[in-house]
Amino acid sequence: MKKRNIFIHCLMLLMLIGTLAACASTSTRESTGEYVDDSVITTKVKSLLAGDDFLKSFQIGVETYKGVVQLSGFVNTKEAANKAAQIAGSVKGVKSVKNDLVVK
Repeated sequence: MKKRNIFIHCLMLLMLIGTLAACASTSTRESTGEYVDDSVITTKVKSLLAGDDFLKSFQIGVETYKGVVQLSGFVNTKEAANKAAQIAGSVKGVKSVKNDLVVK
């Protein structure tokens, strides 16, 4: 009976370690927490861009990976591209902005 309890405890410990390891980040994969943080950043940037009178008419794509925001799409002027990058950089948690907006 005692060996059985030890075995069950060891098995539960291994399952817990496996669960925690699955949520850890690697150089090519985000952790669960980082994914949630990036989703929040993306949502905030999109809402700020949609709320800006100058930029709301453009379709600007926003993706975030480990705090780096990537902007993509087309704008009419270089000023619009710069303003979008400035807005994205102002969001808390953004480490850098990769501005891939193309001026038509």
